[in-house]
Amino acid sequence: MKLLQVPFFYQLDKYSSIDEISVLLDSITHREVIAVRPWPSFEYLPEVSFAVGYSSHCLLIKFYVAEQYLQAVYNKINDPVHKDSCVEIFIAFDDDDDYYNLEFNSMGTCFAGYGKNRDERNTLPINVIRQIRHQTLVKSRALNEGIGWELTLMIPNEVFCYHKITSLKERACRVNLYKCGDDLPEPHFLAWNEVYSEEPDFHLPQFFGNMQFI
Repeated sequence: MKLLQVPFFYQLDKYSSIDEISVLLDSITHREVIAVRPWPSFEYLPEVSFAVGYSSHCLLIKFYVAEQYLQAVYNKINDPVHKDSCVEIFIAFDDDDDYYNLEFNSMGTCFAGYGKNRDERNTLPINVIRQIRHQTLVKSRALNEGIGWELTLMIPNEVFCYHKITSLKERACRVNLYKCGDDLPEPHFLAWNEVYSEEPDFHLPQFFGNMQFI
């Protein structure tokens, strides 16, 4: 099981500019890769990595993606963004069975829920999700290298609204991060930590890795 150690950025808070957050996440020299393909029948493998940090008030994530197709159809909060070019983080705090799923298409539209499994979920309130700030950059690449895009996310502690989190410092969590695109010409389902199931399913917290805020 993988372990993700998250560095603290003392100079950032939830009021910092998204540009500043993006630049500081770029300074993290080691990026984690989302490259596990649990369902080999879906052969397409885009290039996906991420950098993660935190401050006193928020979780900070930046995804780096290169893929053949870029789709961002859904533009309303809690739309089914997993059908677009999509990146996701699922996170469970402490020893809780319940977990949050935060899903984002390439333009930053977010679907967010909380619950025990795929079927027992509560959608997070729109006013809570609106506290997440984001920045998308689309970058040109060589013709045969597809489309490059980056998504920077500032997720305030208040978004984890089923927990009263005053600080993430030294908190242990279980997480998995994913890349998917259900309605793309080449559908794909990739994970950071290995998942074992017969059919594509990200809602399997028993396969979450560990995350520590240091």
